[in-house]
Amino acid sequence: MAGEVERSLKAKERMESEDYEDEVVTTFDKVVRKELPANIVYEDQRAVAFRDISPVASTHILIVPKKRDGLTRLSNAEDRHESILGHLVLVGTKVAKQEGLREGYRLVINDGPHGCQSVYHLHVHLIGGKQLGWPPGV
Repeated sequence: MAGEVERSLKAKERMESEDYEDEVVTTFDKVVRKELPANIVYEDQRAVAFRDISPVASTHILIVPKKRDGLTRLSNAEDRHESILGHLVLVGTKVAKQEGLREGYRLVINDGPHGCQSVYHLHVHLIGGKQLGWPPGV
């Protein structure tokens, strides 16, 4: 957890020192463009899902919109983002079924430094494959 907090604080510093809206290329942009290798488990015209390189459970998949459209973080969401946000959740359910997560799973969106967001390109974490605790991350 401490490592994730440190990464989120560093990401906040980078975000504040640069214009992150749509000009800065993120790691996830590079995955979407196939410039970085990733273990992609799902892809359609609007989203891509791939295995997290630092998983917190046996199944930990990131679901990313292909176009950021100002969605560097959830708190930037506007009415125009309703469709893509719903689509990301539906992709999460499809991938969960594909992964055989019949006993349940969690969809998580980290927002900002206090939410431990370490990449400012909105993404949904699909976490499962084990009994998860409650409350999460407290």
